Amino acid sequence: MTSRRRILVLGEGFSHDPHYGKTMRGIIRYGPDPVVAILDSKRAGEEHEGIPIVATVADALVYEPTVAVVGVATQGGRFPSAWRELLKASIAAGLDVESGLHEFISDDPELAELARRRDVELRDLRKPPEGLNVPTGANLEVDAKIVLTVGSDCAIGKKTVAVELDLEARRRGLESVFVPTGQTGIAIAGWGIAVDAVVSDFLAGAAEQLVVEGARRGGSLLFVEGQGSLVHPMYSGVTLGLVHGSAPHAFVLCHRAGSTEIEGCPGHPIPPLGELVELHERIALPARRAKVAGIALNTAEIARDDDARDVIDAVAAETGLPTDDPVRFGAGLLLDALLARL
Repeated sequence: MTSRRRILVLGEGFSHDPHYGKTMRGIIRYGPDPVVAILDSKRAGEEHEGIPIVATVADALVYEPTVAVVGVATQGGRFPSAWRELLKASIAAGLDVESGLHEFISDDPELAELARRRDVELRDLRKPPEGLNVPTGANLEVDAKIVLTVGSDCAIGKKTVAVELDLEARRRGLESVFVPTGQTGIAIAGWGIAVDAVVSDFLAGAAEQLVVEGARRGGSLLFVEGQGSLVHPMYSGVTLGLVHGSAPHAFVLCHRAGSTEIEGCPGHPIPPLGELVELHERIALPARRAKVAGIALNTAEIARDDDARDVIDAVAAETGLPTDDPVRFGAGLLLDALLARL
């Protein structure tokens, strides 16, 4: 069936930024629906991966979008002040609007009324479902092998690695499911819970609910999208709740090649990878002692493939673990390591 959704990505001020524009990049690379235009007035007239960049919603209408998707992940999940008019313009143009920020557009009286008058839908991907609670123990009874991606920092590819591993597993005919735990993953997969928006007491319960749902969807191998980092001074809490709630059998540790300090947090160093491996294995749920099965290295900032391979080989020698960049060189090596471990 041909999709009827045609996406206008709202990337105002951030479409150039791999960090704050990561939602845009995830939707373009992995989403099932076509992105027909990107809105960013600072780059109007340019293209991103062949997709035209426009200055206004009116300029985008020639590409016949049906939905405007907020393609940025701002610090704290709040809309920049200028975005209010952008959202109103999208609704006035008759577009449904999807947002993954913490500031819920469907709860805004003015935007909700405008959407009602234009008969369009406002969807908050980060809004938690009703009825969440603490874990019940069902996470340890799921009839599937669970893999969680964890990382040395935020926005380094934990979601991307989980998606790439799932795609490789399904290419091999395995019953694999990608389990979304954040707004971009939900936009890609069409289901999930943004665990960083859940009340802290219920975060592990939400993660449990997600792996149960992943198995219900037919997954005998579940790749859970990681969030935050255990060593991040701002976002470590979401990581721990996800670790204990999803109860993985194995971790894949993600790291950006060459990074030594938490981005945006001067004075907060990233420990050596060997220490991070030990930290995650020690922090795993005592009822299921997960091991790190491999290192997923983000080498995007290394220009030459040969140089990237040298860095990958050095990390493999340093940690004694299978290491690769699954985006650049494919996820086969890391999947082999996981299957051997599981």
